[in-house]
Amino acid sequence: MVEPHLSQRQEKWFASVLAGLERDTGKTLDQWVAIAKTCPETKHRARLAWFKRHHCLLQNRASQVISAAFDTGMGWDEPDRLVDSLWPDPERRAIFEAVKAAAMGLPDVVMGPRKSFTAFSRKVQFAAVRPDKTVGAVLGLAVSLEACARLAPRKSSESWAEKLVSLPLAGAGDVDEEVRSLIKAAWERC
Repeated sequence: MVEPHLSQRQEKWFASVLAGLERDTGKTLDQWVAIAKTCPETKHRARLAWFKRHHCLLQNRASQVISAAFDTGMGWDEPDRLVDSLWPDPERRAIFEAVKAAAMGLPDVVMGPRKSFTAFSRKVQFAAVRPDKTVGAVLGLAVSLEACARLAPRKSSESWAEKLVSLPLAGAGDVDEEVRSLIKAAWERC
């Protein structure tokens, strides 16, 4: 059995984006894929900009079209490959595994690997972790900054949910009882 990598709410959202594509634009996904194949750009962000500029198709719908039109490497349908690609370094992988154990030990959690981070969701995302060259890894949590002195505001460059605050992790041992309690508190909120 394949483990889900999107929560039911996320699956519903993606389905609604796709369902609204034809209704709102008058074109099917296949027609949009044919249009995408005419795009002169080769990078994802440039393709998104092209769709917006030339077809008024915004990021979410354009991303689905691009994903259907081009082999973009690893997608959300290959969660194990995404995790392996994101966490090849053994020390950073140990941090990830410690965070994963804490998050997945809670009920109804879905792990959703992305290209730049790994998300953990219940109904919505409550935590995410990404490798960091300077620190080791950064854990994002849906808790208030006041919950722990080790927390820092989310950097604007973080690509995970805006509600998450950051916690640097230098090693797997940093995923201590306090961090596990913070993960549980974030899970309870979401």
